[in-house]
Amino acid sequence: MPTNYQYLTIERNGGVERVTLNRPDVRNAFNEHVIADLTAWAKSAHADSSLRVVIFSGAGKVFSAGADAAWMAKMAGYSHDDNVKDARAAAEMFLAINTVPAIIIGRIHGAALGGGSGLAAVCDIVVAETDAIFGFTETKLGILPAMISPYVLQKIGASAARDLFLTGRRFDAMKAREIGLVHEVVPAAELDAAVDRYVTEALSAAPTAVARAKGLIPQVLGRSPADVVGITADAIASQRVAPEGQEGLKAFLEKRPPRWTIKP
Repeated sequence: MPTNYQYLTIERNGGVERVTLNRPDVRNAFNEHVIADLTAWAKSAHADSSLRVVIFSGAGKVFSAGADAAWMAKMAGYSHDDNVKDARAAAEMFLAINTVPAIIIGRIHGAALGGGSGLAAVCDIVVAETDAIFGFTETKLGILPAMISPYVLQKIGASAARDLFLTGRRFDAMKAREIGLVHEVVPAAELDAAVDRYVTEALSAAPTAVARAKGLIPQVLGRSPADVVGITADAIASQRVAPEGQEGLKAFLEKRPPRWTIKP
């Protein structure tokens, strides 16, 4: 699997990996190369059974300002078919990140606009500094928040999307928390400590249980309880008899930490 990326910096400590968008000169904006890097990283993450927690962050003053202006100018000259190919690459990137079996934590500072807010939406947990600004700003540019829409809608729902998608207006971290895009808002000086608390919690959860719970959510979301009885019953039964399910019960009865628990 690739270990060198053009616009990502990777730091690994045991089962915890920090993935930093590293284009600070253009506010960590997305272009085809960033998309290729993130897609390659996600594919490697899917294949890495030792990966427990991922922290997404941005170098410099902001998390990500969205699409790169030079890239957008280039796309303006593309044919429809070329645009479809380009858009599919971005859509496949978001899908690959969204389905990584590990817990993904977004560390948001400065701004997360357009695709930056989309990247926040595919994180499982998002911690933002108080002054962070968000926005699905695509309509301000005459385009659409299309590739990110499935993940954003799962987080914020249709009502908030009608407001924020259609107007493209920017909103603060407290609003982002109110609508479900962000889980915790803290002062900038406390951002890393808050992220570390979530890392500690994540490392106390069983890896296969995490992966299966993450996979269960889209299977159950939006369906009636009666329609998913078979799915949910099979999911819990399979995990109960799996090694981690057995170990978790044994650890509980013996009043000790389970073997998968790791101190960061």
